[in-house]
Amino acid sequence: MKTDIVTPDFLIPDEVLSLAGQIRLVLFDVDGVLTDGRLFFSDSGHEGKNFHSRDGLGMNLLQQSGVKVGIITARQSSPVEHRARDLNIQHLYQGRKEKFPAYQELCDTLDLSPAEVAFVGDDVVDLPIMLDVGLAITVPEGHKLVKQHAHWTTPNQGGAGAARDVCELVMYSQGSYGKMMQQFFTR
Repeated sequence: MKTDIVTPDFLIPDEVLSLAGQIRLVLFDVDGVLTDGRLFFSDSGHEGKNFHSRDGLGMNLLQQSGVKVGIITARQSSPVEHRARDLNIQHLYQGRKEKFPAYQELCDTLDLSPAEVAFVGDDVVDLPIMLDVGLAITVPEGHKLVKQHAHWTTPNQGGAGAARDVCELVMYSQGSYGKMMQQFFTR
């Protein structure tokens, strides 16, 4: 069975498509982006987080398409480490109260210019990176200052498909979206 898969199910401005076409690395914040931002602690102090399975598949597909994926977060969390390992994310920076140095380190390591990097953040601590990257993205419930400086806001909320929106945006802009989706129409 073959089907025509042309676009993701959301509108993308031409300027955003152009910027996304240059991206070789997508970096994600965790709380408020890969999760809904709420923090859960057991009585013994163990932290729990809710991740969306569609976001995980999107991140896997994006990596299969040749775009690298990374996480930079201010908090240190075992659930994030497990999730990154589960998704084969090689670039995980936790406990980075100041995220910009981790971003710079990763760009240097991967020999990438800012124009080749997208960052998805939701709060003011993400602004230093967002103001430097080629494509700054936020979620609908992002802080108002972050929204003012983002190139694009995802249709879905953080922890509820926002990361998948970003992955599909980048794949679509680079012409790999159809190929990545077509594999699911074969038996």
